Parts: sequence; structure tokens; C-alpha cells
Amino acid sequence: MSTLYTADRRLRAPIRLLLGSLLIVVAASLVTATVTPFGSARLLLVTASGVGATFGVLLVARVVDRRTFADLGLDLDRRWAVDLVAGLVLGVVLMAGVFLAQLAGGWARIAQAGVPDLVGWFGTLVLFLVVGFYEELFVRGWLLTNVAEGFAWLGERLATAIAVFASAAVFGVLHLANPNATLASTLGITAAGVFLGWAFVRTASLALPVGVHVTWNFAQGSVFGFPVSGIGTPATVVETAVTGPELVTGGAFGPEAGLVGLGASVAGTLAVSGYVRLRGVPSLSEALAWTTVPELVARGDERPDAGADGTD
Repeated sequence: MSTLYTADRRLRAPIRLLLGSLLIVVAASLVTATVTPFGSARLLLVTASGVGATFGVLLVARVVDRRTFADLGLDLDRRWAVDLVAGLVLGVVLMAGVFLAQLAGGWARIAQAGVPDLVGWFGTLVLFLVVGFYEELFVRGWLLTNVAEGFAWLGERLATAIAVFASAAVFGVLHLANPNATLASTLGITAAGVFLGWAFVRTASLALPVGVHVTWNFAQGSVFGFPVSGIGTPATVVETAVTGPELVTGGAFGPEAGLVGLGASVAGTLAVSGYVRLRGVPSLSEALAWTTVPELVARGDERPDAGADGTD
């Protein structure tokens, strides 16, 4: 048995993860260095880095992993569009809940409200679209899938559980470099990563987590005026003054570092479970099989949102 290759002559998961991560970082760095001059605004830098990382992940998936884009959760059909819309709605609802909870608890007040600067507002929308897509593509579509496949010998359920929590932990650590990051913020982002990983696993698609991620960030910063993972936004509908304890509100990092953000992640996880029941996903095991054995999609086998007899 080869230590480098699997039986189907693909590099083993740990090697794919190391090599792929390096190539993705190089791709993101090259694009950023090429299109952004020194001293560029954060919005431009993050957008360029996200575009580069996206191309890097797609290239690594095809060349190193030998996967189709559908294996990453990018099976762009009608169901994908429906899940995306559901995710967009859920992200707004969850962040509205965070906002209302803080107002009701006396932990925040509205300092000002009105029509924001539209150029800055739409600029942040573009930023959050890019960030929501490339972070989900990298962390859930690529990383989670590879980790799950690497632990497949433990069984589908355990392998995918490990992958969900491991990818969520990486998601949390990646935000340590953000302004005002703390241990609490890392744990909060990790909890959000578990929620988004659950959305990916239960739908076998990136549509739902991408939708949630985009509007969670946009509503948080550009509608309700909270810091987004420690970063302020240039334009918002509501300017919110946070007055409550940091343990609850998240302080300067934003709601994701507080108990209200943790509550939103838990509520989101429960909402995903309810949504997939309404959508007709027949069982968790089928979703896990799709995630840990992506070749099922490449062969055109049964999708997890198909009926028990393999039909829609």
C-alpha cells in the first residue's frame, strides 16, 4: 500500500490538504499583489484576496483532488438557487434577532438611523459577497470535504463530525488576526463554523451556508451597525451603540464574540435542521455519504434531496 497515494491513485488526504493549502495561499497572494497597489483600501485587498483564493481552491480541487465542482457543493441547479435564497433570508433573520435581543435586554441602543452612503454601502455588499463565497468554498467545500474523506475509515458519521468540528476550529483560528480578536471571539466564530458546516453537510451543497454567511455579515455591519468580526463598515442603515457587557454583546469584535452571537449560531443550526425536513432530505446518512464520498456525485448517483427510491 502506497503511503502517498490511495487505491485510485489520488494523493492521500493529509498531503492534499498541505499541498492544496500552500497553492491556495500562493494564488490569493499573487492576485492581490498583481491587482492592488501598495496602500490599497482594505475592501479592495480583501476582495482581491478572495478572488485569488477562489481560483486557487477551484484549481486545487480539479488538479490535486481530482474532484468536480459539484463535489465541492457547487452543483448549480434549481435546488441550489432555492437553498441560496433560504440562506440569504436566514442570515438576515438571525442577525435581526441579535439586534432585537440586544435592544430588548438594554445592551444596545439606536444612536442614529437613516439612508447610508450608497457607494460605501454597495461596496461592502460586494465585499461580503466575495468573503461569504470564498470562505465557504475553502472551509466547507474544500477543507471539510477533504478532512471527512481522510477519516472515512472511521465511518461516515464520525468522519463527518470530525470534519465539521475541525473545519470550524480552523475557521475560528483564521479570524484570530482580525482586530479586537480574543479567545471568546475565536470560540464564537468556531461555533458559527459548526452551524455553517452543519448547513453544508445536511444539504450537501454550499448554497445554504454561502447565503447565510453573506447576509449574516452584511446585516450585521451594513444594516444594524455592529462590528463584523472586529471590523467596522463604512456605511450602515442603523448606528448602534453597544452598552451591555462584553460577555453578552461581544464588545468591539461584534456579536460573534458574545453570548447573543452564540445564541444565533445555535438557533441557526436548529433552523437548518427544520429546513431540511421541510425540503425533504430523507436521512442524515445520505447527506454524510455524499459529503465523505464525493465521487457519488461525479457518477451521478442519488443526491441527498432525492426520494427514497432515488427519484426527485
